Amino acid sequence: MLVAAAVCPHPPLLVPELAAGAGGELDGLRARCDAAVGRLCATPMDLLVVVGEAPSVGPFPDGAWGSLAAYGVDVRVGEPSEGAAPTLPLSLAIATWLLDRQPAASPPRLLFGVAGDTESERCAQLGALLADRADRVGLLVMGDASARRSLKGPGYLDPRAEPFDTEVAAAFRAGDPDALAAVDPALATDLLAAGRPAWQVLAGAAAGRRWQAELTHDGAPYGVTYLVATWTAPT
Repeated sequence: MLVAAAVCPHPPLLVPELAAGAGGELDGLRARCDAAVGRLCATPMDLLVVVGEAPSVGPFPDGAWGSLAAYGVDVRVGEPSEGAAPTLPLSLAIATWLLDRQPAASPPRLLFGVAGDTESERCAQLGALLADRADRVGLLVMGDASARRSLKGPGYLDPRAEPFDTEVAAAFRAGDPDALAAVDPALATDLLAAGRPAWQVLAGAAAGRRWQAELTHDGAPYGVTYLVATWTAPT
């Protein structure tokens, strides 16, 4: 059963070694991600499931690791094995980096990828299955919102991006799984919102329950919207 969740974005610039010359707003984003992940890891749980966009749907094996070399610096996350290639996608590599920053060991974890074109219903089904993996499950949900918030954004400016992000942020602020489940996959794809599949996994895991929710960050530096949120089950 799901007991808590944290939502974070996965820009490579979260990693200081890759953020040389980046604006100071990333310091606040990084701090809020650290706080959300720390709050999640402090929740008593039997299993921490980490979900993020990947080339295909499914779990990654124990020992899977990642490299951020493609983004300018060969920062390695996880435990690289001699002769083994990095397999973690960006979303799960950044999640692992965030988890490794925590002062205390995180609970046993499962890294789970979900393809960008996974249908909403399938995402919800996956979420329900993952929430049943243990008596007390935590979920770390990785994903950026739209990448078309400005002329300099990765996808140029799209007038639909701001209202899309506003609705998603409202769903996280309200702890509303139904609103997340209703996010339009086609629109999310148009707006380069990489987090949509993982958000809808959360929707399936959290369905049918009320949540104490907090949205701790909502900003769009560089034309990409980054949201940070926490959900906890009422005591």
